[in-house]
Amino acid sequence: MAKKWVYLFTEGNADMRELLGGKGANLAEMTNIGLPVPQGFTITTEACTQYYEDGRKINDEIMAQAMEGVAKMEEINGKKFGDQKNPLLVSVRSGARASMPGMMDTILNLGLNDDVVAAMIAGNSDPAFERFVYDSYRRFIQMFSDVVMEVGKKYFEQLIDQMKEKKGVEFDVDLTAADLKELAEQFKAEYKKQLGKDFPSDPVEQLKLAIEAVFRSWDNPRANVYRRDNDIPYSWGTAVNVMPMVFGNLNNESGTGVAFTRDPATGEKKLMGEFLKNAQGEDVVAGVRTPMPIAQMEQEFPEAYEEFIKVCDTLENHYHDMQDMEFTVENKKLYMLQCRNGKRTAQAALKIACDLVDEGHKTEAEAVAMIDPRNLDTLLHPQFDADAIKAAKPLGKGLGASPGAAAGKVVFTADDAVDWAKRGEKVVLVRLETSPEDITGMKSAEGILTVRGGMTSHAAVVARGMGECCVSGCGDIIMDEENKKFTLAGKTFREGDTISIDGTTGNIYEGIIPTVDAKIAGEFGKIMAWADKYRRLKVRTNADTPADAKKARELGAEGIGLCRTEHMFFAEDRIAAFREMICADTAEAREKALDKILPYQQSDFEQLFEALEGYPVTIRFLDPPLHEFVPHEEAEQKKLAKALGKSLDDIKAIVEGLKEFNPMMGHRGCRLAVTYPEIAVMQTKAVIRAAINVQKKHSGWNVVPEIMIPLVCEVKELKFVKDIVVETADAEIEAAGSSLKYEVGTMIEIPRAALTADEIAKEADFFCFGTNDLTQMTFGFSRDDSAKFLGSYYDTKILENDPFAKLDQNGVGKLMEMSIKLGKPVNPSLHVGICGEHGGDPTSAEFCHRIGLDYVSCSPFRVPVARLAAAQAAITDQKADKKITVEDIQEKIKDVTEKAAKVAKDVARTGKDVAKAGLAGAKAGLKEAKKAYNENKSK
Repeated sequence: MAKKWVYLFTEGNADMRELLGGKGANLAEMTNIGLPVPQGFTITTEACTQYYEDGRKINDEIMAQAMEGVAKMEEINGKKFGDQKNPLLVSVRSGARASMPGMMDTILNLGLNDDVVAAMIAGNSDPAFERFVYDSYRRFIQMFSDVVMEVGKKYFEQLIDQMKEKKGVEFDVDLTAADLKELAEQFKAEYKKQLGKDFPSDPVEQLKLAIEAVFRSWDNPRANVYRRDNDIPYSWGTAVNVMPMVFGNLNNESGTGVAFTRDPATGEKKLMGEFLKNAQGEDVVAGVRTPMPIAQMEQEFPEAYEEFIKVCDTLENHYHDMQDMEFTVENKKLYMLQCRNGKRTAQAALKIACDLVDEGHKTEAEAVAMIDPRNLDTLLHPQFDADAIKAAKPLGKGLGASPGAAAGKVVFTADDAVDWAKRGEKVVLVRLETSPEDITGMKSAEGILTVRGGMTSHAAVVARGMGECCVSGCGDIIMDEENKKFTLAGKTFREGDTISIDGTTGNIYEGIIPTVDAKIAGEFGKIMAWADKYRRLKVRTNADTPADAKKARELGAEGIGLCRTEHMFFAEDRIAAFREMICADTAEAREKALDKILPYQQSDFEQLFEALEGYPVTIRFLDPPLHEFVPHEEAEQKKLAKALGKSLDDIKAIVEGLKEFNPMMGHRGCRLAVTYPEIAVMQTKAVIRAAINVQKKHSGWNVVPEIMIPLVCEVKELKFVKDIVVETADAEIEAAGSSLKYEVGTMIEIPRAALTADEIAKEADFFCFGTNDLTQMTFGFSRDDSAKFLGSYYDTKILENDPFAKLDQNGVGKLMEMSIKLGKPVNPSLHVGICGEHGGDPTSAEFCHRIGLDYVSCSPFRVPVARLAAAQAAITDQKADKKITVEDIQEKIKDVTEKAAKVAKDVARTGKDVAKAGLAGAKAGLKEAKKAYNENKSK
């Protein structure tokens, strides 16, 4: 049996979204519930996939079924495709299974040509009808040329503008039939000029080309970007919906509109939307004319408006969610062209979800499941004023590395950022790339913009931790740090010039765009409380300072999953001692320098333990290579030489000796503790002493520090460092007369560690996946440089997402799963978490839930995102594992019994009829037998 590629609207339903796309499934569903939908058909998403497999061609079987669909559509609508007397004109629209508004293509009025136009006009002498026909024709030529044949619409817009200027009118609607006829001829001439061939007149050819164009639009640049941003796989494809045209531009008793059953900005329960008389749908969204508020439609078309209000109620009660609808009124009759669950702001999403529970439309679990976790970012960070950002044009684009909006004066160094901020100036720190020593300047700035670096670069990670806006990896910037200037899109910016950056989109703007402060609505707490009811996965935070930890606790963090101790060394009062340690010639000299740092580390840890109030705190020992801590500018090197009583040449030699060809795989992590055990000793003392002091002050708390050894690749390596930690910790605990408990675990961030997790688990109390480095080492991509080439990987479909932003479940994920499966049997009490930036990504958090992690850890402002994503993962699991209840069985028995009774009744009725017929036949037979008997008897 041939594969079915085409479904009439009467053959589908809302559950067929994967096959029919969202639009096609909803058109079928609206048909099923009796709403006024022009009857057409849907070409499936599978046909789109086949189109690409066949080398971007529609095969004969798909096209044949499409033409069968046209024939059935002709029969239903009483019109003929391409017929001159009673032509069927159609629209061809995209429709992926996930809503992608404006990302793909639509063609209206298809089926028109010179002959059809002439025949339509000949059959109706009304001058207004002639105008309508030519208006539809010029629209079709323009749309077909732009969307299908990729002739830029600017050429046609210029011709329209010239015609309006020539006729002295402001709007398209003021052009006459003769003007539009002339425009149609000009459009066809422009088409031929651009493509060297005549505009196609065969409606079947038009249709095939239009279907191909919609399939092709699945792979257009804007659709690809939208899919990456919204986790929509390329493999899904789009469906194509072909339906009869209804004409909002027919006359002044016609029109078109878009509406929402609730306010998509605030969530308020009231009808919102716009309507235009004598127009087609593109006019509403294109802003060619100013539409009227939807409420005004009641005065213009009272009957259609009354029906539309009923349709709105029907749809919201049917889908149990806020609906976004497109409709057309033709000669005062309403037609529904689309419905979908409407896009909404984060604030509106929370309010609508809570209201739907109060109204009985949703359960708490369903309300939690319907909110996109990524949208919560906008509640927690400043955003640009909506009107101002619409009017602004981006100069360039980088990676949206840390959400929010920032505007200020450009500065090029961390010191300048601090100094300018002290004067009350708002600044944006622009750097080639940031390093740990820039931390004070990063804190002082409103936002950070870097030329290099990806989603897990230093700038991105630190900015997310601070909740600060950051755009990284804008390779189009030509940087001149020495002269404190940069060039972007031909515009040169110097120190003090103003820019605005959007950390969500990555866009960069000239000048100051006003921002609005983040607002956490009252419904936020309610939704988060519901989410916490359902989730199994704990959510911790990555925090290095008490302020970060406090903010994370406010947002619901249940511990610290990663404290990066190296960030504590860069304060002015500590960096000198740490540099002294690095430059020391003997272990004794190193210990002496480390003794100066110990009180600072201990104080830092005490503040963290206090902020967490007995919740777990995981402290990662020193990780970065030492070259990051030494000065690289001669003036700073001279200061260090003087302070340490060394020559400048000695310091330069030390700095040069610390340089590595590949520092991310060099002398760092646990390798530092192997080479310099005194570093691990000092950090252990600081952690244990801090924990003992805080536990003494708060007897009701259970302070159990978790010491994490980074970058382990061999169990003997872990054991070596662990032995140092245990010996030091036990001595401190004994000396204090304490009964403090502590744990020693490791980060799994090297593939070999994952492969030998069964050995490592024998020495570890916990695993924590450092997925930034694990991704880097699994792919062999530098996380700071990969942004330079990943764009090509997206274009060629080698990758669909940045693996540093979205966890690679096929590769890195397998290593994680393998680690758990190897480690848990060896050490059943092993607890496992993730502390890479992936912990705050919703799809990555769902994966972590699925493979059995105990917690995810992410930057403070991503904690609510992770809480919601973890709850949604658990709710999805519950749906999949839902047990059949007694009530379910009783309901099923009742249903089956009723059906059986009906069948029995039908059979009985049929049996009775058969019996009657049999009796009549028997009587007739008996009569004939008697007759034959009498005849034989007489013979």
